[in-house]
Amino acid sequence: MEKINTLLEQAGALVWGPPLIILLFGTHLYLTFRLGFVQRHLLKGIKLSFSRKSEGAGDISHFGALTTALAATIGTGNIVGVATAVAAGGPGAVLWMWLTGVFGIATKYAEALLSVKYRVISGTGEISGGPMYVLERGLNARWLGLVFAFFTAVAAFGIGNMVQANSISQMLHESFGLSVWLTGVAMAALTAFVILGGIKSIARFCERLVPLMAAVYVLGCAVILLLNFDKLPGAISLILTSAFSGQAAVGGFLGAGAKEAMRYGIARGLFSNESGLGSAPIVAAAAQTSNPVRQALVSSTGTFWDTVVVCLLTGLVVVSAGDWQSGLKGAALTKSAFSHVPYIGPAVLSLGLLTFVFSTIIGWEYYGEKAAEYLLGRRAVKPYRWLWIGAVLLGSVAALPAVWNFADIFNGLMAVPNLVSLLLLAPVAAAETARHIDEP
Repeated sequence: MEKINTLLEQAGALVWGPPLIILLFGTHLYLTFRLGFVQRHLLKGIKLSFSRKSEGAGDISHFGALTTALAATIGTGNIVGVATAVAAGGPGAVLWMWLTGVFGIATKYAEALLSVKYRVISGTGEISGGPMYVLERGLNARWLGLVFAFFTAVAAFGIGNMVQANSISQMLHESFGLSVWLTGVAMAALTAFVILGGIKSIARFCERLVPLMAAVYVLGCAVILLLNFDKLPGAISLILTSAFSGQAAVGGFLGAGAKEAMRYGIARGLFSNESGLGSAPIVAAAAQTSNPVRQALVSSTGTFWDTVVVCLLTGLVVVSAGDWQSGLKGAALTKSAFSHVPYIGPAVLSLGLLTFVFSTIIGWEYYGEKAAEYLLGRRAVKPYRWLWIGAVLLGSVAALPAVWNFADIFNGLMAVPNLVSLLLLAPVAAAETARHIDEP
């Protein structure tokens, strides 16, 4: 098993190597300019995102689609992933992660626009969409749609389910001594309560949880930064300077060059906001919207909230604490950084991880379910939901490192067919944007 896990780690490093990172970030840059810097319409997207009225065909509101996508997107990558980037790439990684979010807004916009444009309505009246339908209907490449759907259905069980459930059960066990079985049963039951009702039930749950969890975490980080305000200017200066010059070795930190800062910042930023992976457009397609551009603007705000706001705040907390020099990595570095402010720091971290991770389980179920439906038809939906619930319990009680690595590979492979559709259909996205962007 150890050999298999090693091979999977190597395969994951290959998939998430420079070619994919360059392709993803290059697509962000290309679409930013091809779509006339659509980021300038961010405020309009934020305003639209709070609309809950029906504007046209669809299953859920703009707000429901956004919060469901954010539920899946905001997760451990926003907390532990940021610390991992800083530990490996130095403080400058925070700036590159932030820039990935800024330019990734254009990619999230384009993939949502295309998914709404090429979505379909089933015989039961339910909406289905996402990169698989864009590939089939926009490029006449159903085989690529099937490939994307297969990667998504498989990746969901790892990246969106078992590894998330395991992180919650382990955190509660270490912090409060709770049995992993007790946590697993409780999580499986709550997951069943939410997902068995379908997308409308999922959206209602996410509409309540996501704004609350994000607000608590953002306010908590703001309080921590205010209490450490004297260290904040130095942290910001260090982030900006080391992003281009690297950071010399200090204490237990081995030192990172500008190349490492760029590499780890971009990689973790892409992993966190999922722009270009093709996951969020699946739920964007279910939104009630009068034209594709309106929902695309709403969806693009997800990358702003996820990376430009949440990841940046985490990065500032970690860098200002100074523990990135200690040699700590990942969760240990995050825990140490937040512990500098007694009571408030650990509480913000624990509540953030608990809510972020569970919301990811809920949001990713819908992605996997729609991928399974594309592959096998509506008959696959109910069995997939029950398998999902069982996987939550399994992931809670069993640490499965191979599952994480396996899912990481498929998560990266999802991006390839999606990026193909984005690049080839960029003229369509540009035409739709020109037609509708100035509508009130």
